[in-house]
Amino acid sequence: MTIPRQPENEDLGYSDTPVLNSGYTVHDGTRPQPPVVSAPADAPPSDAVILFDGSTLAGWKNVRDGESCGWKIEDGDMAVVPGVGDVQTEAVFGDCQLHLEFMSPVDVVGKGQGRGNSGVFLMGLYEIQVLDNFDNPTYPDGTVGAIYGQTPPLVNSIREPGVWNSYDILWKAPAFDGDTLVSLAAVTVMLNGVVLHHAKELEGPTQHKVLAQYAPHEAKGPLRLQDHGDLVRFRNIWMREL
Repeated sequence: MTIPRQPENEDLGYSDTPVLNSGYTVHDGTRPQPPVVSAPADAPPSDAVILFDGSTLAGWKNVRDGESCGWKIEDGDMAVVPGVGDVQTEAVFGDCQLHLEFMSPVDVVGKGQGRGNSGVFLMGLYEIQVLDNFDNPTYPDGTVGAIYGQTPPLVNSIREPGVWNSYDILWKAPAFDGDTLVSLAAVTVMLNGVVLHHAKELEGPTQHKVLAQYAPHEAKGPLRLQDHGDLVRFRNIWMREL
């Protein structure tokens, strides 16, 4: 029996196939190989920028005065110190993948917006809400996982107080040509592995009780975490630039 011979170039690619918009041919073997990134089960990817690993607040500063962070580390977690104000990274990012974990206080105090409230501000401007909405309803565009003041999450997948929650966020930054908005910001958000937004476009930076609207800003910005007066904790914060 004759065994059919495979094409000699099957593993290396082809040069006699149609040309893609990229300029490469279909199955082009000369395209750059994807870089290898290790992805351990219980650790950030090898190419991630570690923003908080539980050991230091270096790389974080207070938004009010640009000085030292002012929040504290407790049991390896970054804990809000009410009244100190928001904090943000010194590092800046545009399009990115963000992972962080947060926990509302075990002792339930308050209701609605006054319970486990904080926020994750992408580029320091666009807020994904952090709130203890476990058996605690509030206005939908202020629910945990909401694009605050704009779009409610598809679902509420928050865990009970005192249990860690994880955000995985894919962020596409807005683009400007001078004063002209070229493309809107868009975000995909997962809370505890459940999709809350998929490639959802934003109407502008976060505002309270008014309509959001875009204004030109830098192509990259910091990650900002909100002090809303509640004892929220964060851990395992890392980001990958896309």
